[in-house]
Amino acid sequence: MFLKLAWQSLAHRRGSVLLAVLSVAVSLFVLLGVEQVRSQAKSSFNRTVSGVDLIAGARGGQLNLLLYSVFHIGGATRNISWDSYREIARHPRVAWTIPISLGDSHRGYRVVGTSREFFTRYRYGRGRPLAFAGGGPFAGLYDTVLGAEVAEQLGYRRGDSLVLTHGLGRAGFSDHGDRPFTAVGVLEPTGTPVDRALYVSLEAVEAIHRHWPGATDGPAAGDDLTPGSITAFMLGLDSRVAAFQVQRQINEFRGEPLMAILPGAALAELWQQLRGVENILLAISALVVLASLLGLGIMLLASMRERRREIALLRAVGAGPLYLFALVQAEALLVLLLGTGTAIAALGTALWLARPLAAQYGIYLDGLSQGGQTLAQLGAVLLGTLALGLVPSLGACRQSLHGELAREG
Repeated sequence: MFLKLAWQSLAHRRGSVLLAVLSVAVSLFVLLGVEQVRSQAKSSFNRTVSGVDLIAGARGGQLNLLLYSVFHIGGATRNISWDSYREIARHPRVAWTIPISLGDSHRGYRVVGTSREFFTRYRYGRGRPLAFAGGGPFAGLYDTVLGAEVAEQLGYRRGDSLVLTHGLGRAGFSDHGDRPFTAVGVLEPTGTPVDRALYVSLEAVEAIHRHWPGATDGPAAGDDLTPGSITAFMLGLDSRVAAFQVQRQINEFRGEPLMAILPGAALAELWQQLRGVENILLAISALVVLASLLGLGIMLLASMRERRREIALLRAVGAGPLYLFALVQAEALLVLLLGTGTAIAALGTALWLARPLAAQYGIYLDGLSQGGQTLAQLGAVLLGTLALGLVPSLGACRQSLHGELAREG
């Protein structure tokens, strides 16, 4: 009965209430949206690679090395020689390596030249290995393995033929049309950049670029297809204690200028650089929510003058000041509830629509998540609504008391 009365009171003023609901919804959409994108971006980046102790590449910025080698964002300034890679791979503390060669693409998706070690050593999430939804690793020279998103979006299946493009992005330089590849395997979805790439052998990368452009014949049988250089490589050590020792030795490598990074440390540096932007966005969002709640309080306060007759009638049927106080607070909470529901529905739709665009930057959105930070923000908004609702609620109490005194007088 109490909530029904509050609902009917709001319905009687549906025009102003609708605007208040939209105002709350928009402000919560901004606040929750910033938090959702921030938390899911961190989660997406953190679960992309697991169990890799070091990543080595040409000397430069550690963030750039992390982004192009793991997240397929940006590119390397130069390659590293195969001899340097082999010398480091023979280090007694190195247990395994995954070489990476970048530079080609297929219809906007990156092509990663690597070894079969990639499919057995690479981990994501909490140490989860890669698995095949169908087929297996490349065995022939012109075999390729497809990431889950590549297969789904381009409609490829095992046995399909495809042509790689020299260069990155959709605007590649030229097709390697004389040497088509055959899809022999499709990886299961991982929710990481692995889904958005095609994987070929290092020998295949060497073969399609040998005597290219202009050559019409492929490499002859028995040709040595050992690559001359690669873009980067991942290392697993026999003990994580040796990570700093091996990192220092790679950074001081005399053959050519190289650098090694700890993936976790590089990610921590990335979040540290973005922390200032996060705080600014959250502060702006909080101010937008505060402005919206102030508008809600003003709307309820302004309605008190119009509701003198309504309040007098409620007093006549026995409603006390506490009842009227609670009624106005209930109306404020109903407006907040409607605004929150609208914001969550809109945010869920927006995250779903933004998923393909975000994936291009290595961010995989999983839909609306209910993290502790989100619940804390909603709790703070609830308390703010109750606090700002005090003013019109107390106004309703005063009107009822004045009415009582006037009736007694």
